Amino acid sequence: MSNLPHNPSSGRRNPGDEALERAVVALQMRRPGEAERLAAGVLRANRNNHIAAKVLGWALLAQNRAGEAIAPVERAARRSNDPEIETVLAVALAATGRQQEALDQLRQTTARRPAFAPAFREYAGQLLKLGRFGEAVEMIESGIALAPDAIDLQIDLARLHLNQNDRVKARTILSQALEAAPGRPDIMAALARVMLLDGDYAAAAELFRHLLALRPDDAMTRADLAACQLEMGARDAGEATLRAATRGRPEMLGRAIHVLAATSHGRFFFRPSAGVKFLGS
Repeated sequence: MSNLPHNPSSGRRNPGDEALERAVVALQMRRPGEAERLAAGVLRANRNNHIAAKVLGWALLAQNRAGEAIAPVERAARRSNDPEIETVLAVALAATGRQQEALDQLRQTTARRPAFAPAFREYAGQLLKLGRFGEAVEMIESGIALAPDAIDLQIDLARLHLNQNDRVKARTILSQALEAAPGRPDIMAALARVMLLDGDYAAAAELFRHLLALRPDDAMTRADLAACQLEMGARDAGEATLRAATRGRPEMLGRAIHVLAATSHGRFFFRPSAGVKFLGS
C-alpha cells in the first residue's frame, strides 16, 4: 500500500494520490468508514487503481460488508495479478459462505512466485476452520520453505502446534523466531505463555517483564507475570501485581481470581465477591 502513484512529470502528487494516502492512514487507524469513502472516490475517478480497490476491500471487510467487497476487488484482481488483492478476494468469498471459491483462489495465489506470505496464512486459516489441521500445518510449512524470513508464518506454525498441545515444537519455533526478531512483543508474549505452561516460571517472568516495559498498560501480561510470581512462591509480589492488573479494569477480575485459585501459592475464594474485595477492586 505504500507504493502510491504520483505524477512523474510535475514531481507533485495529484489529489487522487493524496486521497489514497489518507485512505491508507484511515485504515491503519481503524477508521474503515473514512477509508471506504476516500478509496471509493479514487476508484470513481480511476477504475484501474488497484491500490484503491485493495483499500476499499479491506475497509468493507472491516465493517462486515464482505458481500460488497467482492465485485470491486474481483475486478481489480483480474487486472492486476496482485497477490494481496487476490487474498482480499479470498477473505471476502469465505466470509460470504463461498468457501470452495476462496480455497481455489488461495491455491492459485500461493502458487505465485515470489511467495506472498499472507496468502499462505489465510489459506492455512481457512483449512483450520474446516478441521483440516494437517493440511493447515503443511501449508504454513510450505510458506516458510519459500519465505524463510516471514516471521508471521513461524508464529502461526508455533500456534498450530500449541493448539495441539505440542509445546516442545511450539517453544522451539518461537525461540528461533525471537532470535530472528528480538523486538517483537507478539513473539515474546507467545513464548512466555508457553514457558508458563511448561513451568519455566523464571524465564517466563523475565519475558513478561520485558513486555511490560514495552506495554505498561497490558493488563493480561501483568496477570501472567503475577501467575509466575505466585508459582515461584513470591506471594506478596504476585498479589500486588494482580492488584495492579485489575486496578480500574473490572473486566480483569475474573482472570485475576482464576490466577489466585489456580496457582500453587495462590488463594481460593468460595465467593467471587470475596476475591473482588481481596483485590481491592
